[in-house]
Amino acid sequence: MPATFKYSFFGGAILTLILGLWLTQLWDAENQVRLHSEHFLRQIEKRNASAAGGFLAEDYRDPWGHNRALLLNRLRLILRFFSSLTITVTPPQVILHSRDATWSSSIHLAGAGGEFAPEIIERVNSLTKPFELGWRQESWRPWDWKLVEVKNPGLELRDEL
Repeated sequence: MPATFKYSFFGGAILTLILGLWLTQLWDAENQVRLHSEHFLRQIEKRNASAAGGFLAEDYRDPWGHNRALLLNRLRLILRFFSSLTITVTPPQVILHSRDATWSSSIHLAGAGGEFAPEIIERVNSLTKPFELGWRQESWRPWDWKLVEVKNPGLELRDEL
């Protein structure tokens, strides 16, 4: 009986150590920003503006004058133009600044849809500068990151929408 207890104890300790190492890697700030960025873009790719909105901070602002509510309204409108949408990114760079982080990557679109879809695809794909997604850790929880800003100096948005 003592040998069984000893093996069970060591087996449990090893499993706990492996789980702890895995969670440490998973909850690493850089990895969380990468995962949140991927999941945010996947929700847009699925044309699910509501789910994408779950990634946005309440105080979201961008250089084009969008706040959270305006961005969600425009995202819903734009995503209606697509019957299918595929988003591909170049390998991203993540820069950490304490509780803030910037994810940077070129984004390319492919898809089909209404009359404005090809223009949107062409406009995004012609950009030479990468998109920058600004993230902020909202609480002590390692997975609690929210998008506070999206930037691309090469993208000009008209106020026509």
